[in-house]
Amino acid sequence: MERIYLDNAATTSLDTAVLEAMMPYLTTHFGNPSSIYSYGRESRMAVENARKSVAKILNAHPAEIFFTSGGTESSNTAITAAVRDLGCKHIISSVIEHHATTHTVEYLYQNGEAALSYVKLLPNGHIDLADLESILAESKEKCLVTLMHANNEIGNMLDIHEVGKLCKAYNAIFHSDTVQTVGHFPFDLRNTPVHFITGAGHKFHGPKGVGLLYINENVKIKPYVHGGSQERNMRAGTENLYGIVGFAKALEMATAAYEQESTYIKELKMYMMDQLKKHIKGVSFNGDPLGKCLYAVLSVSFPKTEKSEMILFNMDINNICVSGGSACTSGADQGSHVIRAINNNPNQVTVRFSFSKHNTKPEIDMVVEKLKELI
Repeated sequence: MERIYLDNAATTSLDTAVLEAMMPYLTTHFGNPSSIYSYGRESRMAVENARKSVAKILNAHPAEIFFTSGGTESSNTAITAAVRDLGCKHIISSVIEHHATTHTVEYLYQNGEAALSYVKLLPNGHIDLADLESILAESKEKCLVTLMHANNEIGNMLDIHEVGKLCKAYNAIFHSDTVQTVGHFPFDLRNTPVHFITGAGHKFHGPKGVGLLYINENVKIKPYVHGGSQERNMRAGTENLYGIVGFAKALEMATAAYEQESTYIKELKMYMMDQLKKHIKGVSFNGDPLGKCLYAVLSVSFPKTEKSEMILFNMDINNICVSGGSACTSGADQGSHVIRAINNNPNQVTVRFSFSKHNTKPEIDMVVEKLKELI
């Protein structure tokens, strides 16, 4: 059986056109972007053109766009800088953030650098905005609010404008982990009240190991990585030249095809929901799958039986790639901190299906057939 890949929230396949755009920088155009001779200047041009392209797509200023190694580095940089450079002594976050955020805020809290509050969640996994406002209102210290735009496991989406407005009203710094939405939704950063957002090339058919940190021009922070003047003195280290070129190309392609691809992928998700409801007794969906939600993610809980406990393992044997929570924690088999927070039902087994433009309805039919056997 052909492999069926339904774990696109973990990573996506590299587009052939993206690889083509990257190839010259892996072969002939190998100059160091910081070198002054023409070889280096060509590379520098490639980086700056990528920056302009990304800035234009996100409606930001090129000077607000910094290239990093990925979403994890971007979030670490922003959160740490908010505390150490911007005077935020109180962090407000949620228990369902990606570990790149959660582990960073816990580190700063345990290190005695900031107080830490977790905002309440509504039963459907959305952030309780009334609770967020009351924490902001009661805080004596300047706050950093760090809440993800779309959850990587259940797909719930935050109203980034509402949260941004609250942060503005209480003079708080707002960082949003937008790794699951950059390349999947249009952004208009000039008209979005947010100080930091993040991106990762491999979530939208770009290369791994390259990411984005947007730093609003009104915010001045110090570098997180020291040792060179790259990225306008903000991130030392020779630029990931071909990664940056690939990131920009992938974002351009995702943006151009957004309407058509998002519609197609959403139809696949709805089709899978219908098929699962039709064929599998006791199936339920986590989060808010028909409301404010990522069109590419479907979190499904199946009744726990002796058979279904082995579901991920058995799907793998059958050449179907899915995950239990997020890929980042799958090695540490503690189950998912996100699912525990919103649906702590020991009689259910949770599987995340995440789709891309390459998936098809026949693949979903095959997966549902397999699930019927396995449950």
